[in-house]
Amino acid sequence: MVAFLSHVSVDSRDAHAQSLFWAAVLGWSEDPGDPNEPGDEECMVISPDGRQRLLFLEVPEPKVDKNRLHLDLRPETGTRDGELLRLLELGAVVVEDRRRPDGSGWFVLADPEGNEFCLLTSEAERAAAR
Repeated sequence: MVAFLSHVSVDSRDAHAQSLFWAAVLGWSEDPGDPNEPGDEECMVISPDGRQRLLFLEVPEPKVDKNRLHLDLRPETGTRDGELLRLLELGAVVVEDRRRPDGSGWFVLADPEGNEFCLLTSEAERAAAR
């Protein structure tokens, strides 16, 4: 017997705003049968295949320290640096630039509420470097 991951829950000051940001970042959507509304205390976004979910839970306290868990993202198309520009336009901020001179490495970013996540090189960039 094994368990499966139902969803990842993220504490948020504004669950709705976070669901909009992450839906745009990942190309995911809300459940059409249970739409996310401003003021909702729980807002979920779902991957196009329905297998992955992020649930944003509204909590009163702000994020204080470094995340104990974070997401690592890879561009589906294009490059890491090109994807960085899109994420910055959506409201992400660069926390740390960990690129290396050879083109490898990653960016540590934060979402609008300060939750860190990483942006890695694309599979195409990784293949070209081999």
